[in-house]
Amino acid sequence: MVSYLRHNEIDKGKWDACIRLSENSLVYAYSWYLDIIHPGWEAMVKDDYVAVMPLTGGRKFGVNYLFQPFFAQQLGVFSPDCMKLKENEFIDAIPAKFRFVEIRLNVLNAFPSTAKGVENHADFLLFMDAPYEFLRNRYHANTKRNLVKAENNRLRLVKDVDIEMVIGLFRANRGATVSHWGDAEYARLQRLSDEAVRRNHAFVYGVAAPESDEIVCGALFMKNNGRITFLFSGCGEKGKSLQAMTFLLDCVVREFCNQQCVLDFEGSDNANLARFYEGFGSVNFAYPSYAANNMSFFGRFLLSCWKKI
Repeated sequence: MVSYLRHNEIDKGKWDACIRLSENSLVYAYSWYLDIIHPGWEAMVKDDYVAVMPLTGGRKFGVNYLFQPFFAQQLGVFSPDCMKLKENEFIDAIPAKFRFVEIRLNVLNAFPSTAKGVENHADFLLFMDAPYEFLRNRYHANTKRNLVKAENNRLRLVKDVDIEMVIGLFRANRGATVSHWGDAEYARLQRLSDEAVRRNHAFVYGVAAPESDEIVCGALFMKNNGRITFLFSGCGEKGKSLQAMTFLLDCVVREFCNQQCVLDFEGSDNANLARFYEGFGSVNFAYPSYAANNMSFFGRFLLSCWKKI
């Protein structure tokens, strides 16, 4: 039986044990992670936490809705027993009060390709249980060329970089075009990074320019159950010209090669980013999203207005 639990009813010890032991365990689904990215999150739990699904909801114009929070690419149903991953059972049990739903599940949450409201999204994974030379040989030609340029630029990897520096690089460059992120989102990312590093679930690396200690590129990586997730990055114009991001990701491959782990590039559905991630020899593992709209005509009208704001 799947039960709906409000935030204060969730046993976070049992919840985290379920996430930790799940074959599809993802760092996004731990209680401490959800507490930061979506305070007050709720849940659906099957029996005594044999399978769980977080609910990240909000309310606007009097309508309760579910949405995917920032900094969590995938959520959905988790269980240590794959036989308990009955996605439809959880989807059907979403409380009726949530009139509008737009959520992303995870790669082990399978739906028929014809299922209503379901779309697939790209997630590129690089399995690193091989020597570095083998992995590098599988890079695409353009990635190899860019890496040679980066190495000729005498770039230097810097560990334990302050996430604030990486956020600054992002905000001054690509972030200038991301209008839906403001001070609150960046502050949340700062808290998330600090807490994840404290728990040994994350590291922040940067790349220094050859003629100085200036950080021209940086990234936040999450760690969980053999999965290294490329969560967030910032790169300035100088870093782009020096091929610093290619250099940084190659350094991570070099460090974690020959281990039973996977580098998760976190997408992307964007064709240019997909080509960049594929360039490292990664493979696309699609995961589903689910959408449903059970609102009245007036509610749909309000929703269309809201999305234009």
